[in-house]
Amino acid sequence: MQIYRSGSVLLTGAVAVALAVTALPAAQAAPSATAVISEVYGGGGNSGATLTRDFVELANAGSAPFEVGGLSVQYLPGSPSAGSQWQVSELSGSIAPGGRYLVAQAAGTGGTVALPTADATGTAAMAAGSGTVALVSGTAPLTCKSAADCAADTRIVDLVGYGSAVVREGSGPVPGASATASVARAASLADTDDNAADLTAGAPTPVNAKGETSGGGQPPEEPGPTEPGDVRIHDIQGTTRVSPLEGTAVTGVPGIVTGVRSSGSRGFWIQDTAPDNDPRTGEGLFVYTGSTAPTVKAGDSVLVSGKVAEYYPGTGTQSLTQITAPRVTVLSSGNALPAPVVLDARSVPGRYVPSADGGAIDALPLDPATYALDLYEALEGSRIRIADTRVTGATTAYDEIWVTVKPKENPTRRGGTLYASYEDQNTGRLKVMSLDPAQPVPTANVGDVLKGRTTGVLDYASYGGYNVQATELGTVVDNKLRREVTRKQKKDELAVATYNVENLDAGDDQAKFDTLAEGVAVNLSSPDIVSLEEIQDDNGAVNDGTTGSEATLKRFTDAVVAKGGPHYAWRYIAPENNKDGGEPGGNIRNVFLYNPKRVSFTDRPGGDATTPVRAVDTWLGVKLSASPGRINPASPAWADSRKPLVGEFVFRGKPVFVIGNHFASKGGDQPLHGRYQEPTRSSETKRIQQAAEVNTFVTSLLKADRSAKVVALGDFNDFEFSPTMKALTKDKALKPLINTLPVGERYSYVFDGNSQTLDHILTSPGVRRLDYDVVHINAEFADQASDHDPQVVRFKVGSLWPW
Repeated sequence: MQIYRSGSVLLTGAVAVALAVTALPAAQAAPSATAVISEVYGGGGNSGATLTRDFVELANAGSAPFEVGGLSVQYLPGSPSAGSQWQVSELSGSIAPGGRYLVAQAAGTGGTVALPTADATGTAAMAAGSGTVALVSGTAPLTCKSAADCAADTRIVDLVGYGSAVVREGSGPVPGASATASVARAASLADTDDNAADLTAGAPTPVNAKGETSGGGQPPEEPGPTEPGDVRIHDIQGTTRVSPLEGTAVTGVPGIVTGVRSSGSRGFWIQDTAPDNDPRTGEGLFVYTGSTAPTVKAGDSVLVSGKVAEYYPGTGTQSLTQITAPRVTVLSSGNALPAPVVLDARSVPGRYVPSADGGAIDALPLDPATYALDLYEALEGSRIRIADTRVTGATTAYDEIWVTVKPKENPTRRGGTLYASYEDQNTGRLKVMSLDPAQPVPTANVGDVLKGRTTGVLDYASYGGYNVQATELGTVVDNKLRREVTRKQKKDELAVATYNVENLDAGDDQAKFDTLAEGVAVNLSSPDIVSLEEIQDDNGAVNDGTTGSEATLKRFTDAVVAKGGPHYAWRYIAPENNKDGGEPGGNIRNVFLYNPKRVSFTDRPGGDATTPVRAVDTWLGVKLSASPGRINPASPAWADSRKPLVGEFVFRGKPVFVIGNHFASKGGDQPLHGRYQEPTRSSETKRIQQAAEVNTFVTSLLKADRSAKVVALGDFNDFEFSPTMKALTKDKALKPLINTLPVGERYSYVFDGNSQTLDHILTSPGVRRLDYDVVHINAEFADQASDHDPQVVRFKVGSLWPW
């Protein structure tokens, strides 16, 4: 489900979605029959308030206990800016049937009455009048800042937007919140996914899990031990991915603090200075301090007492072993840190992970000499060092980069690491983040080198898996990667291109339009036909029934002219409202641009959002029943997904049929680094069905005219070696052009440090004498207008060629 942005509170949990590579799923989450946000109050400590703190109250409407361990409550300002971030409050424990759960937030200087003893504590300073709160499966901060984007995030369990919050469920936020008024759900806890209908304003009534309503405080913490206990870190980590002591209370676990994280998932890492001789049993461990910032520092010698827990940061992920609810005794400071383990091409195995035939690998004994993921698991929480690593994934908006410790592993021509098959994973990839806010990860593009030593703690997270929490960063050496410019088509060549422009709508900044337009006019050298994916309706994610894209396309084509390109005309079929996936209200669709001075479009009436286009066999050759048209839009294969757009063009007197595609995203697939091996690709089923629909239509064109010139192109959201591609090319109806390139150039997208291709151009057998190019201008760069690289094929239409 997606969530809405601005002035809302969000609840997140342990479920994380493997990267949906392109379009997000449509619609918001189904109404919750279990955990809901029952009350939100942002006026605590304000002038005129009675309560001293803000709070979020949860409730369980179900008949069984609801576990909240690994979930979080998250808060976003009501009118988020570009720099606004979701503030995360992590949860633990469970909510009894019909019970409540109290999450205390920031305190103010006003008020006289304390909250009941909180079940969890966060630090969000919530606004009294407007905000958004979400209950989230997982603890990674949400990134959505609009109602539509958030509605597509399946991690969101429930969401409440109050006041003038932009991010909300339903037609409007809940009015009436103030310094003296909360917004609360009815006693029935009914959830219709319409905040305004489900909640009303009134006096705040916080209740905790014990049913207490009066003010209280936290009991004083017991002092920690002063002598080491019997359990060491390697005893906790054990020889598998799950601790043999999970759920056990431990006392006086010794270690040296090697790193401290004071935001997000707060805590610190400790490492034993007296390791055992078993390479399977890790010597590092994360100590989770919850909403409390750690008071220790690197070099402290500590004894830690608490409970051993396995935290799963997302759906299908492996777990992170940690100590929770810790009591810490600092014995001394300024101690030398344990020597880091060097990770390089010699120390990291060539095989990726053992197989469990699709099952969980949790209980399999670790084999760090054979499998890369087993080595990383054995080093979880330990200090590691990498040096002179090549960047394989550009710096993100979250100050992360991907590097490889294996420079010769499946290299691309421009410095990346190619994702070549399901069986041949790239074992040397690691994500790098900085633990020091004063030393953020530097800006880097693919092919640059992180020169010198990068040292840190090896951690595990839902996004990307194993990562380096760096305490020492190398410096970036610029490899001078440049954006490509393809050649101009010749006079007798038809140039057809595809470009995913990443949710473009008329409300976007002019800079985005200008950069995308330059990509078309300059880098693609003004193709005759451009198939665009991810064009939204004119008001983007505003969910008011608007489906047209005229203003969006006018701004885009005007920007192309300003960059020296031709004045493109366009054709599209507006979708039914909220029937094509993507952001609710965004009405994403495929669009054809064409240069009328070079190519003409054959307009043939009858095409609309629900009418299927057919191949019509005439004595003059095959033609479309409607142009533009859609391929079998009523098929279940296209439910909540973009329908292919088909158009009939004429170039130098000859017909050419173009099919613009945007297949279903990879959202919901299990991660490559996850606990289930081999991972299930659940989203693939729908893409195979979609591919079969396109193949059937192309086959009908070729049955009427075996020499028909057909170009199928777009964002197919799948790899050249996938079953989707096999279904698309069945009976050689279409040929994937990506396979005509040298292996090191077969990519258009970079994800988790893997260069891969999701975008394709395929041609029918009648298309000969062609020249094909993936034009790398986005995916490898930190500064990108889209996350996809465009592609172009040039070919001569001329005489008809036989099979």
